[in-house]
Amino acid sequence: MFNRIFLFLATNLAVLALVSIVMSVLGVNSQQFGGLLIMAALFGFGGSIISLLLSKWMAKRATGAQVIEQPRNEAERWLVATVQRQAQAAGIGMPEVAIYDAPEINAFATGANRNNALVAVSTGLLRAMSRDEAEAVLGHEVSHVANGDMVTMALLQGVLNTFVIVLARIVGRVVDGAISGDRDRGPGFGYYIIVFVLEMVFGFFASMIAMWFSRHREFRADAGGAQLAGRQKMIAALERLAQTHGESTLPKQVAAFGINGGSVQRLLMSHPPLEVRIAALQKAA
Repeated sequence: MFNRIFLFLATNLAVLALVSIVMSVLGVNSQQFGGLLIMAALFGFGGSIISLLLSKWMAKRATGAQVIEQPRNEAERWLVATVQRQAQAAGIGMPEVAIYDAPEINAFATGANRNNALVAVSTGLLRAMSRDEAEAVLGHEVSHVANGDMVTMALLQGVLNTFVIVLARIVGRVVDGAISGDRDRGPGFGYYIIVFVLEMVFGFFASMIAMWFSRHREFRADAGGAQLAGRQKMIAALERLAQTHGESTLPKQVAAFGINGGSVQRLLMSHPPLEVRIAALQKAA
């Protein structure tokens, strides 16, 4: 919890410092900035917080995941018992355990509260992985929950959204004034076009930052999975995933919290390459 609060405060201070410097250079009125910052924070954090609060419901709806209320067979009993044991070892409340129908090997964790989360695995994972490998994947997802990754990502995304909204409008006002030759007039049609383009550009760079953090937390979740299930089991699970890896069918809302290797574009990957993750675990051993 302390690390998440520190990251949140440090990122906010960095954003405010950068925006203040930009305002000073461009000569933006500080009174105007106050109202803009409030508006940007409401919009920037609003979407992230709402998505976080609805994340479990959205994930179940998007994937068709069925929560195991009463295990119907030995495989479901093993799943629930394994997650329960790992949750106790990680010091979190028992997550809901679910299965969703998908051909690829995958799993994800989500939820706004580390004591009331959801851990789901695909039918493809249950078919293709051994119990030891599946145990490591579950440990990886339980570690995401224990590390508070869903909350941290939501806070970071809120900060980045706020930064994009504020900076796009500050720079847009200055550029529009320079083009029109009148800095004191109100925003015209060109201003909104400029802001739209700047939000696209700044949003791209903000996504790079968010995905950098996403890749960083994958290494921590791998280490957590190795601690909960065993290092060799975690390595074996990633090696199995590398052998059978295909295009993920996870919806966008939960793709960043899955186990698979992510996109080809390195800077926008939510997950590091599988060979890099395996090498990190081998090096730590």
